[in-house]
Amino acid sequence: MKLLDVKAVLDREIGIQQSDPEREVLKELDAGATQYAILSHRWGTEVSYKEMTGLMRMEERKRDEVRQRTGYQKIIESCKQALKDDYKWLWIDTCCIDKRSSSELSEAINSMYRWYQNAQVCYAYLSDVDERTFPTEQDNRKFDKSNGRPEWFTRGWALQELIAPKQVEFFNKDWVFIGNKQRFAPTLQTITGIPREVLAGGLAGKRLSVAQIMSWAANRKTTRVEDRAYSLMGLFGVNMPMLYGEGKKAFQRLQLEIIREYSDQSIFAW
Repeated sequence: MKLLDVKAVLDREIGIQQSDPEREVLKELDAGATQYAILSHRWGTEVSYKEMTGLMRMEERKRDEVRQRTGYQKIIESCKQALKDDYKWLWIDTCCIDKRSSSELSEAINSMYRWYQNAQVCYAYLSDVDERTFPTEQDNRKFDKSNGRPEWFTRGWALQELIAPKQVEFFNKDWVFIGNKQRFAPTLQTITGIPREVLAGGLAGKRLSVAQIMSWAANRKTTRVEDRAYSLMGLFGVNMPMLYGEGKKAFQRLQLEIIREYSDQSIFAW
């Protein structure tokens, strides 16, 4: 697992003109033996692994363009929050996976549920929330493209990112803390359909049908059609290779893996 060195990232940003281009901002560490924070967010204009590690070797104009992206500001603000919370390490999916490597991408996707589960805290960044309070009421005018709720709640990957971590803290677009998973469990149950006991303690030991878990993802969207299946693997505790380009066949493969793992006929409802 490659993690951002929070202090190295922030030091580099503060002294951007004098920073050592060879100083590493990412380090390979054991997820099970390291305390780290993790980010959950809606993708926008992001920064890749190659850009994050090669920032200081870029021409100044290109470097400035990267640093002005909303995705880069998200990295910096996440690091600031992690430092404030006394975490040395932070994981963000956009820049901590070298997606040029198919093997690294496959390993990351198959490990992602566990990585969120092992994190000490998950920062859920709600980029379309202006208020300094958690949006408990449906607002179809403000969130007209996402069924009256912040868009984060409509995204496929965010489902496991809500369930797996022990602690989820929500932040508005200005990085103001607006609440956590425990405090807003009743509202989160209403929004997502996920029972409070699952929100509080995860899936372990819960007697849930395959169909019930599938129902939580029914109205969620992913940019890639294959990710509708890949984003559910961790929730069912199954693994399979990534084959981007296979389209809807990914979901069929997921169903087969679930059938091998569970004797639950409710899967045929999907």
